[in-house]
Amino acid sequence: MTVDKINVSLAIDNAKKLLKDEKEIPSSVKISLELMITIISLLVDRLNLNSSNSSIPPSKNPIGKQIRKTRKDKGVKRKPGAQKGHQGTTLKKIENPDSIETIKIDKRTIPAGNYTDVGFDSRQVFDIEISLTVIEYRAQILQDDKGKQFVAKFP
Repeated sequence: MTVDKINVSLAIDNAKKLLKDEKEIPSSVKISLELMITIISLLVDRLNLNSSNSSIPPSKNPIGKQIRKTRKDKGVKRKPGAQKGHQGTTLKKIENPDSIETIKIDKRTIPAGNYTDVGFDSRQVFDIEISLTVIEYRAQILQDDKGKQFVAKFP
Protein backbone atom coordinates (compact mmCIF):
# COMPACT_ATOMS: atom_id res chain seq x y z
CA MET A 1 0.00 0.00 0.00
CA THR A 2 1.16 3.53 -0.73
CA VAL A 3 0.40 6.60 1.39
CA ASP A 4 1.55 10.00 0.09
CA LYS A 5 3.74 8.30 -2.54
CA ILE A 6 5.45 6.10 0.10
CA ASN A 7 5.25 2.35 -0.33
CA VAL A 8 4.38 1.53 3.28
CA SER A 9 4.50 -2.25 2.85
CA LEU A 10 8.02 -2.11 1.40
CA ALA A 11 9.16 0.30 4.14
CA ILE A 12 7.85 -2.02 6.87
CA ASP A 13 9.54 -5.05 5.28
CA ASN A 14 12.85 -3.14 5.07
CA ALA A 15 12.58 -2.04 8.71
CA LYS A 16 11.91 -5.63 9.83
CA LYS A 17 14.92 -6.89 7.87
CA LEU A 18 17.24 -4.17 9.23
CA LEU A 19 16.03 -4.82 12.78
CA LYS A 20 16.62 -8.56 12.40
CA ASP A 21 20.12 -8.09 10.97
CA GLU A 22 21.23 -5.51 13.57
CA LYS A 23 23.18 -7.11 16.44
CA GLU A 24 24.19 -4.07 18.48
CA ILE A 25 20.65 -2.90 19.44
CA PRO A 26 19.67 -3.80 23.03
CA SER A 27 16.91 -6.41 23.24
CA SER A 28 14.49 -4.03 25.03
CA VAL A 29 14.80 -1.47 22.20
CA LYS A 30 14.47 -4.24 19.62
CA ILE A 31 11.24 -5.51 21.22
CA SER A 32 9.85 -1.96 21.37
CA LEU A 33 10.64 -1.36 17.70
CA GLU A 34 9.06 -4.70 16.69
CA LEU A 35 5.93 -3.74 18.63
CA MET A 36 5.76 -0.35 16.87
CA ILE A 37 6.21 -2.00 13.46
CA THR A 38 3.37 -4.40 14.27
CA ILE A 39 1.08 -1.52 15.30
CA ILE A 40 1.93 0.40 12.12
CA SER A 41 1.20 -2.70 10.04
CA LEU A 42 -2.21 -3.08 11.71
CA LEU A 43 -3.06 0.57 11.13
CA VAL A 44 -2.04 0.38 7.47
CA ASP A 45 -4.18 -2.72 7.01
CA ARG A 46 -7.10 -0.88 8.59
CA LEU A 47 -6.65 1.98 6.10
CA ASN A 48 -7.23 -0.49 3.27
CA LEU A 49 -10.61 -1.65 4.61
CA ASN A 50 -13.81 -0.54 2.91
CA SER A 51 -17.30 -1.92 2.44
CA SER A 52 -16.28 -4.17 -0.44
CA ASN A 53 -13.57 -6.12 1.42
CA SER A 54 -14.92 -6.17 4.99
CA SER A 55 -18.15 -6.27 6.96
CA ILE A 56 -18.37 -2.51 7.47
CA PRO A 57 -21.39 -0.75 5.90
CA PRO A 58 -20.89 1.55 2.89
CA SER A 59 -21.76 4.60 4.99
CA LYS A 60 -18.60 4.01 7.04
CA ASN A 61 -16.28 4.08 4.01
CA PRO A 62 -13.56 6.71 4.29
CA ILE A 63 -14.40 9.97 2.54
CA GLY A 64 -13.28 9.83 -1.07
CA LYS A 65 -13.36 6.03 -1.12
CA GLN A 66 -17.11 5.64 -1.50
CA ILE A 67 -17.92 2.77 -3.81
CA ARG A 68 -20.84 3.63 -6.01
CA LYS A 69 -22.54 1.04 -8.13
CA THR A 70 -24.27 2.29 -11.23
CA ARG A 71 -26.48 0.49 -13.67
CA LYS A 72 -23.41 -0.10 -15.81
CA ASP A 73 -21.77 -1.93 -12.91
CA LYS A 74 -24.80 -4.16 -12.49
CA GLY A 75 -24.92 -5.14 -16.15
CA VAL A 76 -28.45 -3.80 -16.59
CA LYS A 77 -28.97 -2.18 -19.99
CA ARG A 78 -32.30 -0.39 -19.64
CA LYS A 79 -33.24 3.11 -20.63
CA PRO A 80 -34.42 5.43 -17.87
CA GLY A 81 -38.08 6.39 -17.72
CA ALA A 82 -41.45 4.68 -17.90
CA GLN A 83 -42.25 1.52 -19.78
CA LYS A 84 -43.12 1.67 -23.48
CA GLY A 85 -46.79 2.38 -24.08
CA HIS A 86 -47.28 4.03 -20.67
CA GLN A 87 -49.69 6.95 -20.97
CA GLY A 88 -48.27 9.85 -18.95
CA THR A 89 -50.45 12.47 -17.31
CA THR A 90 -49.89 16.12 -16.47
CA LEU A 91 -52.05 18.75 -14.83
CA LYS A 92 -54.05 20.81 -17.31
CA LYS A 93 -54.41 24.60 -17.10
CA ILE A 94 -57.68 25.78 -15.65
CA GLU A 95 -59.62 28.76 -17.03
CA ASN A 96 -60.35 30.55 -13.76
CA PRO A 97 -57.37 30.44 -11.39
CA ASP A 98 -57.86 31.63 -7.79
CA SER A 99 -55.41 34.49 -8.29
CA ILE A 100 -53.38 36.00 -11.11
CA GLU A 101 -50.04 37.66 -10.47
CA THR A 102 -48.49 39.75 -13.24
CA ILE A 103 -44.70 39.72 -13.42
CA LYS A 104 -43.29 42.84 -15.03
CA ILE A 105 -39.95 42.91 -16.88
CA ASP A 106 -37.24 44.87 -15.13
CA LYS A 107 -36.36 47.21 -18.01
CA ARG A 108 -32.89 47.76 -16.54
CA THR A 109 -32.02 44.18 -17.53
CA ILE A 110 -32.77 44.55 -21.27
CA PRO A 111 -31.04 46.66 -23.93
CA ALA A 112 -32.26 50.23 -24.37
CA GLY A 113 -34.93 50.74 -27.05
CA ASN A 114 -38.64 51.11 -27.75
CA TYR A 115 -40.72 48.04 -26.90
CA THR A 116 -44.38 47.16 -27.50
CA ASP A 117 -46.38 45.02 -25.08
CA VAL A 118 -47.48 41.93 -27.06
CA GLY A 119 -48.97 39.74 -24.35
CA PHE A 120 -48.04 37.26 -21.66
CA ASP A 121 -46.54 33.84 -21.23
CA SER A 122 -48.42 32.06 -18.46
CA ARG A 123 -47.72 29.14 -16.20
CA GLN A 124 -49.95 27.82 -13.48
CA VAL A 125 -48.73 26.49 -10.14
CA PHE A 126 -51.00 24.19 -8.21
CA ASP A 127 -50.37 24.61 -4.47
CA ILE A 128 -52.00 22.40 -1.90
CA GLU A 129 -52.61 24.38 1.25
CA ILE A 130 -53.06 22.42 4.44
CA SER A 131 -54.40 24.34 7.38
CA LEU A 132 -55.10 23.45 10.99
CA THR A 133 -58.63 24.14 12.20
CA VAL A 134 -59.50 23.64 15.86
CA ILE A 135 -63.16 23.41 16.73
CA GLU A 136 -64.22 23.58 20.34
CA TYR A 137 -67.66 22.21 21.10
CA ARG A 138 -69.43 23.56 24.18
CA ALA A 139 -72.34 21.49 25.40
CA GLN A 140 -75.02 23.43 27.21
CA ILE A 141 -75.79 22.40 30.78
CA LEU A 142 -79.24 22.97 32.22
CA GLN A 143 -80.12 22.51 35.86
CA ASP A 144 -83.57 22.12 37.29
CA ASP A 145 -84.80 23.46 40.67
CA LYS A 146 -83.91 20.14 42.32
CA GLY A 147 -80.23 20.42 41.24
CA LYS A 148 -80.34 17.77 38.53
CA GLN A 149 -78.19 18.67 35.51
CA PHE A 150 -78.83 17.94 31.85
CA VAL A 151 -75.93 18.14 29.36
CA ALA A 152 -76.36 18.45 25.59
CA LYS A 153 -74.88 15.55 23.59
CA PHE A 154 -71.63 16.18 21.73
CA PRO A 155 -71.64 15.41 18.00
